[in-house]
Amino acid sequence: MFHVSKEKDGRVYLSGVCDSSSADTLREAMDAIGGSCTIDFGGLEYISSAGLGILLATQKRLAPAGESLKLVNLGETIREIFLLARFDAIFEMEDSSPG
Repeated sequence: MFHVSKEKDGRVYLSGVCDSSSADTLREAMDAIGGSCTIDFGGLEYISSAGLGILLATQKRLAPAGESLKLVNLGETIREIFLLARFDAIFEMEDSSPG
């Protein structure tokens, strides 16, 4: 199951498994973002290429206005996926994993 929540601190929190069957939920949440935003991946177990594409499209939509997504609390597996996709060159990324 996949869940997205926007909390009072302004962060968007992702949890569960984001795959093609839950991509619409992620798309709706990303479409609602109108400016720079921090996306917290602390509860996310997996993200598919569909989810990666939605994040990339959101970043491209925000960039002309000087806005961006900041990705935080990337677990080791999610971080590996993002590095393989070279998202570290596109997004500001922070994680709490060692090394």
